Amino acid sequence: MSLAESGGAAGADVGLLHDINGLAKAAPPWFDRIMGFIGEYGIMLGLVVVGLWAWWSVRKRGTAEDSIAGFSALVWAPLAAAVALVINIPIRGFVERPRPFVHDKSLEVLVQGKTDYSFVSDHSTMAMAIAVGIFLAHRKLGWAALGLAFAEGFLRIYMGVHYPTDVVGGFALGTAVTLLLAPLAQLLLTPVTRAIAGSAKGRWMVRSKAAPEDRSTGRAAPLGIPEPRADGTGLAA
Repeated sequence: MSLAESGGAAGADVGLLHDINGLAKAAPPWFDRIMGFIGEYGIMLGLVVVGLWAWWSVRKRGTAEDSIAGFSALVWAPLAAAVALVINIPIRGFVERPRPFVHDKSLEVLVQGKTDYSFVSDHSTMAMAIAVGIFLAHRKLGWAALGLAFAEGFLRIYMGVHYPTDVVGGFALGTAVTLLLAPLAQLLLTPVTRAIAGSAKGRWMVRSKAAPEDRSTGRAAPLGIPEPRADGTGLAA
């Protein structure tokens, strides 16, 4: 007997699942098709767009060291998501929680073919890991990314493919991996980013030609929770 089966997925968890999934039952089919696409692919594409926007912005702001720190944080975002997904593999195998629709045929399932275990949600894990990484690089756009991550979690429940606790677990895993491993990521990524910034061919990726002239000589800021700049863009020098 699995842990999920012995402990059950009952009470508030199932109640909230039915409340949110009930919205899908009440919605017209065309709306559910749109929501299914957004929940499966659209939010992730949106996070890519926000990440590219943040990259374009950090290239122009503050000092060269600000740009190096921001670029390193943005590179860390998808890497953190990948690490979190790898960590989730043994978690899923240990918990062995079936998808909610396996035992509850009354759910409105918007995406078919989900046969793997439910806890924790991969989509929620990836979305939150990327969003937190963007937040480390750019405060304002980070809030937008976090909003997309929370929307992803809501849609996974709306689509009938995850329990609310699957989503919360994914949020926790993505956040923990991104923040706890950020110092190691800084140690590894900052020298590489600085080398790219110092090369003739790769400089444009880290620092825009339109950026203000840099007169600083400090080290890159750490990849931690950023202090807000005067312009609200995130990491302070």
